[in-house]
Parts: sequence; C-alpha cells; structure tokens
Amino acid sequence: MADRSLRGIRLGAQSLQSEEGVVFHERAQHIYACSSCGRDTTLTFAADAEVPEAWECRTCGAEALLRIGDETATVDHSGDKTPRSHWDMLLERRTIPELEELLEERLALLRERRGAGKATEADKISA
Repeated sequence: MADRSLRGIRLGAQSLQSEEGVVFHERAQHIYACSSCGRDTTLTFAADAEVPEAWECRTCGAEALLRIGDETATVDHSGDKTPRSHWDMLLERRTIPELEELLEERLALLRERRGAGKATEADKISA
C-alpha cells in the first residue's frame, strides 16, 4: 500500500487489498431439486466439505433434495422428533376431567372478583 497514492480515492469505494498470493480453496457445485415447485438450485461448497442431502428451497421453502447424476437423494426422516405442542405436554401431566375441574375453579374465582352472580356476555358464551 506504500507504493500507491491515496489521493482521489473515495472512502469505501474500493478495497486497497489485492488478490496477489491468495490461494483459493477448491470448490464443487451441487444441484438441489425441489419436488414442490420443480426448480433446481445450484450451491457451491468447498470440495472437501460434507454436503447435506437436503436444502431449503429458496423459492417455496420446501425441502429440496441433492441430485446425484440423474437421480435425487432420499432423506430418511424416521429419526426426527415430532414437535410437541403445549396441549400435548399438558395432557401428559393432567387428564381431561382434571383440566375441566381446574377450569371451573378459575372461572368461579374470576366471577367472584367481578361481582357475585353477575353474569356477563362472555360468561354466557363460555357456559
């Protein structure tokens, strides 16, 4: 950089680094085919990198599979955990009759706070 003049260069316009002496890593391109929208996506990875069998399609968000030659890879989802909802976790701890009893207790407490015996429109709907 000492041999170059900084006069007349806008800040942030260009990099003053050169690519002299830089050795780029070998690269390989892999094609992922989306079965939902039918588009192919080409991604570049390092030649020695472990390439994933599935990639998210950037067009539709579905799972695109790695294409090897004329065939696409298959992904085994048997070991994947299915997500549990809050309701599923609640049913692991309580039964439906217990939940109904707790609901009635909480509703009775709320009704006492509002004023004993005054039924509102929301109470009529939930009953």
